[in-house]
Amino acid sequence: MTGTDLIPHLFRTEYRKLVAVLTKRFGIANLETIEDIASETFLSALDSWPYKGVPANPVAWLHQVAKNKLTNHLARNHNFQRKIAAQLSVDSSDEPVIDFSDKNISDSQLQMLFAVCHPSISTEAQICLALRTLCGLGLDEIAGAFLSNKETIHKRLQRARKKLCSEQVRIELPDTGEIQQRLETVLQTIYLLFSEGYYSESHPSIVRQEFCIEALNLAYLLLEHASTNTHSTNALLSLMCFQSSRLEARRTENGALILYKDQDRELWDTAFIEKGFYYLQQASRWEITSKYYLEASIAYWHTIDDDHPEKWVCILKLYDGLLCTNYSPVAALNRIWAFSKVYGDVAAIGEAQRLDFKTNHFYFVLLAELYAHVDATQSMESLTRALHLCKTAPEKAMIRQKMEAIRERQSGNS
Repeated sequence: MTGTDLIPHLFRTEYRKLVAVLTKRFGIANLETIEDIASETFLSALDSWPYKGVPANPVAWLHQVAKNKLTNHLARNHNFQRKIAAQLSVDSSDEPVIDFSDKNISDSQLQMLFAVCHPSISTEAQICLALRTLCGLGLDEIAGAFLSNKETIHKRLQRARKKLCSEQVRIELPDTGEIQQRLETVLQTIYLLFSEGYYSESHPSIVRQEFCIEALNLAYLLLEHASTNTHSTNALLSLMCFQSSRLEARRTENGALILYKDQDRELWDTAFIEKGFYYLQQASRWEITSKYYLEASIAYWHTIDDDHPEKWVCILKLYDGLLCTNYSPVAALNRIWAFSKVYGDVAAIGEAQRLDFKTNHFYFVLLAELYAHVDATQSMESLTRALHLCKTAPEKAMIRQKMEAIRERQSGNS
């Protein structure tokens, strides 16, 4: 792998480690500076590696360069030296001691997750800060995830950093009781990150596998600590494993999106399916049912062959339960598809028309699928409206392919 190819991968795996370790060492007050230093470290790699070659130990190189950059920053910044450095425990030399051991990296990331999910800032600000600080998402990506704009996200991040600083939040795990109160936001952040990778409206490729991997890594971190190894954590990890099993089957070679019913099951990753089932079993040890457990159960049934007599009945019941506890347009549309499998396309069309989602292109893609064997003209009209509303090139390609298939069938029947 060349330096140019390796750097984006390392950014997703190492950026948050650098930020977490350095922030734990120097405090939340310096978070924005540390984010800049971490970013500059990868820019240095981008400037150097393609021409000088990839170092023998790329991760150690990143750690050392980040440390050097921070040391140089401290040496230049006399105000920092006077006001902050005196409070830190450092060697007799001017060079700060920074612990990049595996244990400290792991502990720092988990502690950082809870620091940025502090109750002194709003839930949306917590999620934005975690996506920026721990996951390295840009302002455009975060704005896309929140259906907002860059300026709003920038201001939200600035306010959040200032609030955490004024509250003197430390990079450490909260007390056991407080962990449970704040864990839901941590899980929501991971879920949002995975969702941005599984279906991205802010990126041309739609599927961003590196985001999904990063979300899985954060969930694994939570499972390593007894107080965060909970029903919801296991259920969320189960859901992400089941969904990850289909990543390779969701796109054509040209990048077009492939809907579930058209996917090649030979491309599904059985190792991820087995992991998903394992963590679903772990989650079932608790006598509670979270939204993640319901979604993971739905994802499990989607791995079962369509000829199983209970598959779609069970999926429909699970969607009914999910909509009662955590309503969303996506879940409502997916429920209609399950409804069609149980009660037929005509009945499902009636159910779909009760939904007021006429600005959602997925609504018209769904209608097109339901009309496919009922009324080809209505199916084509639905796809035309979906194409008009759709914003991403891979989805437009998928819709055009379906429109072409209808034309070919009509031409063959004429």
